[in-house]
Amino acid sequence: MRHGISGRKLNRTTSHRLAMFRNMVTSLLDHERIFTTIPKAKELRRWADWMITLGKRGDLHARRQAQSLVRSKDTVHKLFAELAPRFQDRQGGYTRIVKAGYRRGDAAPMCLIELVSDKVQGPKQKTKTKKPEPTREPVATTAQPTTRPEAERVSVETADSAAPSQASDSPEA
Repeated sequence: MRHGISGRKLNRTTSHRLAMFRNMVTSLLDHERIFTTIPKAKELRRWADWMITLGKRGDLHARRQAQSLVRSKDTVHKLFAELAPRFQDRQGGYTRIVKAGYRRGDAAPMCLIELVSDKVQGPKQKTKTKKPEPTREPVATTAQPTTRPEAERVSVETADSAAPSQASDSPEA
């Protein structure tokens, strides 16, 4: 029975699995986002959260523990100098997994695992500017006849008078 055994084996030997996750956590902390399969990303979350927690502790022993797992000294420095202060107020949940479809060759479910940032990196939301409401004139209660200007009245009369004369010139009439 498998009671109380945590972690995924991912069909790999112990040494291969440890080396793979050491490389993946180093890449994630260095680039802050990597593209991988969903089962690997779910397991990588545990490793990344552990490293960021060590960075938040910030003492020498935590730095040495992180250095024993992370492959690059520069990445450990970035973890303690940049990433740990960024997540100082957050109580866990330092990573986000975004599903990205299926891999073409073997249809493995793929995802993007990234470190969470406080800034929203989604599409920009349009801010609506309030337009001043137009002032409407009160409508008169009594109906007033509308009058056309003289120029329009003349042009309408000439058009009406021209129509019968054209009809009289036609041979049919």
